[in-house]
Amino acid sequence: QVKLVESGGGSVQAGGSLRLSCVASGGNTRSRNCIAWFRQAPGKEREGVANIYTGADIVDYADSVMGQFTISQDNAKNTVYLQMESLRPEDTGMYYCAARAKRYDEFGCDFATYTFWGQGTQVTVSS
Repeated sequence: QVKLVESGGGSVQAGGSLRLSCVASGGNTRSRNCIAWFRQAPGKEREGVANIYTGADIVDYADSVMGQFTISQDNAKNTVYLQMESLRPEDTGMYYCAARAKRYDEFGCDFATYTFWGQGTQVTVSS
């Protein structure tokens, strides 16, 4: 089974930056061709932030973080990153890495139906 381990969270002042890492291992590599970052703030629903089709470096972002966050990968390390810049208090939340197989009939990935999940890493942005 796929295992995902997140790291890089912490507490920062507004305007600061963080880089989150997600290391993937185990399972058939095709079962984790889609990697996504989600976040959940207290009292709010979980929302997709960014995703990547690792086989082709096709990326997508939520409108709320477009131009602010960047998702990337290091194939040799089986690691996906989320670079977060100009952080705002509303970016506070638990950030999760998730994985699933890419379906044959989709061009890239989206935020639906992820199979495997990491433990999460907390991001706190203060004013």
